[in-house]
Amino acid sequence: MKEDTNTEELYVDNVLGNYGLPPVTFVRGRGLQLWDDSGKEYLDFCSGIAVTSIGHCHPKLVTAIQEQAAELLCVSNLYRNQNQAILAAKLNEKAGGKGKVFFCNSGAEANETLIKLARLYGCQNAGLEGKQYKIVCAKNAFHGRTFGGMSATPKVKIQQGFAPLVGGFVFAELNNLESFAAAIDSETAAVFIETIQGEGGIFPATIEFLQGLRNLCDERGVLLLIDEVQCGVGRTGHFFAFEKAGIRPDAIGMAKGLGGGVPIGAVWIRDPHAELFQLGTHGTTFGGTPLIAAASLAVLETIEEENLLQNVVTNSEYALERLNELKKEFPEYILDIRGAGFMIGIQIADSSSDMVAELREGGLVLPPAGADVVRFLPALTATKLDFDKALEILSTAVRKRATTNNAAV
Repeated sequence: MKEDTNTEELYVDNVLGNYGLPPVTFVRGRGLQLWDDSGKEYLDFCSGIAVTSIGHCHPKLVTAIQEQAAELLCVSNLYRNQNQAILAAKLNEKAGGKGKVFFCNSGAEANETLIKLARLYGCQNAGLEGKQYKIVCAKNAFHGRTFGGMSATPKVKIQQGFAPLVGGFVFAELNNLESFAAAIDSETAAVFIETIQGEGGIFPATIEFLQGLRNLCDERGVLLLIDEVQCGVGRTGHFFAFEKAGIRPDAIGMAKGLGGGVPIGAVWIRDPHAELFQLGTHGTTFGGTPLIAAASLAVLETIEEENLLQNVVTNSEYALERLNELKKEFPEYILDIRGAGFMIGIQIADSSSDMVAELREGGLVLPPAGADVVRFLPALTATKLDFDKALEILSTAVRKRATTNNAAV
């Protein structure tokens, strides 16, 4: 980067303002560390919002990208590429086999694929388009900002200004099986949920609910589609978060951590439903290119070689123990601790955006999840020492803000 480049000015003049003006310019990352353009170091518990799953610039990932870039970057999906085939086989195995994988470029695209699957399934069942097309989603869900994903996300902030939306979406209460049962009718094609609601505030689906929902979908003859874009690829200590319930969905949406920092989305579809996608029914230019598939393979190999699922289990238990101790010390400020693995929500009696800014000043980067929740989303490589550092910064901020808030009452 040129030393005289004014990144803030370039943003203001040239970058669309849908993210506002970002408050800092990061220029380098290693592991869980980030550095900004002034040289200040930060501990990254945001990970690109659950993207840099094995940390910044992991040597194995960097090498895989460099070596593949020197051989072949991209070929059309009209032709075979070996990396895509190997990656599909690995994901099919992790999903339990007897399925097929479609590659795209993001979680939103993965979720759009799931929505199209539901429509194809309903059309096949009813023998006519538009007869069985409804999709039951959870209230407070977030499935993306494309038209289908946005329509499946019942939030005014997301939907406002874009009417008319895609029709056919119905909403029920997460963890309330009776609510979902009442929402399913003869026009329903699928149920579509996140195993852990991420942007909605870190609300996990319970084991009992997931098991009951699988049975309900089987009884009613509708698909169970699961969005694991944020909570999948090892983030909870299982490769897929729904594994805790011992169920298999009919299709899974993946992205974020699957690429470790490069753009990828993927959808696993269980047989025989995978056969609903025939020649020309769906596609993408860049999905599963040799470069991106090589990067994803390096991520999966690193998760296995470094035993990162167990690392998540062990160190998340430690983190939750420490966080609950802090909650006991400040029960009127820290209202709840929830989540699983390295996807932890901390609900506070305060503005999450203000807390995020306070923590960033202290050297800790993490994202909000709604108006009053901040998230821990570190790389799967995070150690107890990393959590100790994060909790030290968080504790300082909590003490300061809790005292200030009490004084203002």
